[in-house]
Amino acid sequence: MTKKFGIIGNPIKHSLSPVLHNYWFNKYNIDASYSLIDIEESDITKIIKKIKSKELNGINITLPYKQKIVPHIDILVNDAEVTSSVNTVYLNDQETVVGENTDVYGLQAAYLKELDKTSKKNALVIGAGGVSPSVILSLQKSGVTEICITNRTREKCIFLKKKFNGLKIIEWSNLKEEIKKFDIIINATSLGLKGGQNFDFDFENTKMNLVYIDTIYNPLETKTLKYLKSRDIKVFNGLDMFIYQGQKSFYLWNKINPEIDQKLVELLLSKLK
Repeated sequence: MTKKFGIIGNPIKHSLSPVLHNYWFNKYNIDASYSLIDIEESDITKIIKKIKSKELNGINITLPYKQKIVPHIDILVNDAEVTSSVNTVYLNDQETVVGENTDVYGLQAAYLKELDKTSKKNALVIGAGGVSPSVILSLQKSGVTEICITNRTREKCIFLKKKFNGLKIIEWSNLKEEIKKFDIIINATSLGLKGGQNFDFDFENTKMNLVYIDTIYNPLETKTLKYLKSRDIKVFNGLDMFIYQGQKSFYLWNKINPEIDQKLVELLLSKLK
């Protein structure tokens, strides 16, 4: 019987998760399919029921449901337990619905492993939504101790400050001025996402040795990333993070660690042109 997987979110049509996972299913001769599942928040209960009944064998979660799905899950494990943010769900051998977080691994494997551990770095996380706890934890795991956060809604920052000791809050209205202080800036908002809004200012005040990471991969280059790149600042889009988090999800579901080969990368890039 064909196994069924998918990704839930809203909006969801920008996601390349079906391309990624269906490529690997095909490569490893696994009888399975992966699709986009566009749902409203009220549909989460139905999705969990489908996992319990094995109508769905596993799901990924994207905005805005990474935290909203938590109350519906039986147990959180590993990074999901620390962040209270879930992007991968499956049924274990005990018929328990498990929530895991592969975003933390994705960010570390894609970019943060290259950080110079010998010098003290300070980082700014822009946004306090679903992926932000994963970004903060991955920075902490990579040895970054000075972490600030900013968000248009300050209350969300306060919630994260309670979860992560030492996190400092910067007022959104001061963002344009404050960005000059940081060695690492990570955009964990949807600003720049295909068909959405952009930042309403250029990042002209940043340090020249800044590392800028965008968690967005569609488009490959947001307006801000393009601007910083034009100034010869080191920039990363979200594609590598997306591939690595997907690799770990695939392993959790299938117990196969899939290869990230050139053909896959070229296929994904072709879908983003």
